[in-house]
Amino acid sequence: MSNRAKLRQKELKKQQERAAENRAANPEKYSTNNVIKGRKTGKERREDQQKKREENRKRRTDPCDIEKITITSAKNPKESVNLTGGLVRFMYYESLLSNTIKATYTYSDTGNTVNNAKTGSNCKNTGTALEKLPIVGGEIASIKIVDNRGAVLEFSPEKNNPLIVNKPTPFDDKTTKSAVQLQLISKEYLENEKLDNRVVKCYEGKISEHIEKLVKENLNTDKSVDLEETGAKNYNFIGNTRKPFYCINNLSTRAVPQGNEKSGNSAGFLFWETADGYNFKSLDTLLGQNMKKSIAYNETPDNGNLPAGYDLKALEYSRSSENNVQGKMMMGAYSTQLRSFDLYNPDFNEEELSSEKGGESKGSQDSLTLAGEELPLYNKDYYVPSRISWSVLDTGSQSGGTTEEQLDKSKEENFDLKNVYNQSIMRYNQLFSATVTVTVGGDFSLHAGDAIFIDGPSLKAETTSNDDIDKKDGGVYIIADLAHYISPKETYTKMNLIRDSSGRKGNHSNRNAAMATQDNFLSNIK
Repeated sequence: MSNRAKLRQKELKKQQERAAENRAANPEKYSTNNVIKGRKTGKERREDQQKKREENRKRRTDPCDIEKITITSAKNPKESVNLTGGLVRFMYYESLLSNTIKATYTYSDTGNTVNNAKTGSNCKNTGTALEKLPIVGGEIASIKIVDNRGAVLEFSPEKNNPLIVNKPTPFDDKTTKSAVQLQLISKEYLENEKLDNRVVKCYEGKISEHIEKLVKENLNTDKSVDLEETGAKNYNFIGNTRKPFYCINNLSTRAVPQGNEKSGNSAGFLFWETADGYNFKSLDTLLGQNMKKSIAYNETPDNGNLPAGYDLKALEYSRSSENNVQGKMMMGAYSTQLRSFDLYNPDFNEEELSSEKGGESKGSQDSLTLAGEELPLYNKDYYVPSRISWSVLDTGSQSGGTTEEQLDKSKEENFDLKNVYNQSIMRYNQLFSATVTVTVGGDFSLHAGDAIFIDGPSLKAETTSNDDIDKKDGGVYIIADLAHYISPKETYTKMNLIRDSSGRKGNHSNRNAAMATQDNFLSNIK
């Protein structure tokens, strides 16, 4: 050991001895391990931060106000039972890919659930609701729940949107009580199965007109229908005793938005239900709509630290923008080929369509409305036909008018198969190119089909500027499906968000999702 090292060691030993003498002489001063009196230790600060996180999370997901959950007997409409008090869990579902909404209600069923003044039952029998009402399927459920932001989730005969008990499932039976799960569905879900409601007529006109008639006449619903008018030429079809939803979904794939100069270049519609009613919208409208709310994702514990201009804070967030090139090629997401056969002029025709931006293929998607900046595939080697579809040209469809007029029209193509069919295949398969799953505190104002803006910080070793946001995965998304989770302890909403392209476009603080402006996200998030 060098002399310098020996001196340092000797000096350190003297300092330790002096510190020990001071502690012995002043025990009160040094009772907190030389921490200034009143200041918390690191462990105490960490415990306080964790407690604050839990308090804030609880505040964002506080139980909502369950005003009414009543089941009315299908056998005797004058008898009903209020099941609000027995709530265990309520789950509500909406999806772009579902024609109807769904819900499940799990409750604790005791021996005095029925005919109990506290529960509001008016059933004459006494016992469990499952046995004494009884609940066997087909009963009407009236529900009204208010979230912590004041948004209402309501279903009732008075609003023309009651839910129907499809399947009651008892489980966890005990001598004093039983847990029961009720599967709840839309009335139209059952109307779709009735033989009397099958589609048998011949329809002539625009596809949007056909959709409206099928919803009102065949599904027998009084719910509102947010209907986007279709364009291009009229489409005539015969129902052939098919179910209403089958016909509606089939027509959706053949529809083109109104005013589109290039027939088929924006093909593709979706038909789905939300708590507000039915929707029939083009993919162009969905991907180009104004955003409803903006979401920020960060790791700050306090809800008060929500960056300026954002509406909601993500409690959980995960993303998946992996592009399965082989899978997309199999489905024809990048390029398709249609081989059609004309019965009146026996011959095969081949039509190709590519999604390559600026490509030479007929029907390039340059004019499409995109949620992001660009389509997710960059290698032009794969913009080649990878899916072949075979079809017979839709000619000779029965149309209105005199016999001579019908004969004149018989050889006309009823449907622009060459353009619309290829385009719809690609657009449906591109729609899920980027997906994000996010959970927020319960918000009943959100619905499937709404546009959401979401932002999170870029994953970098150091953040040095306000531009360090996730420009690839952030931006505008469409709610593909959502679930509201309601229990006596908490309420939250989980959503799957989708879009057809990559790249951040738009601004969280401007409701116009198409405006491509930058914001100061990270300065706010800090």
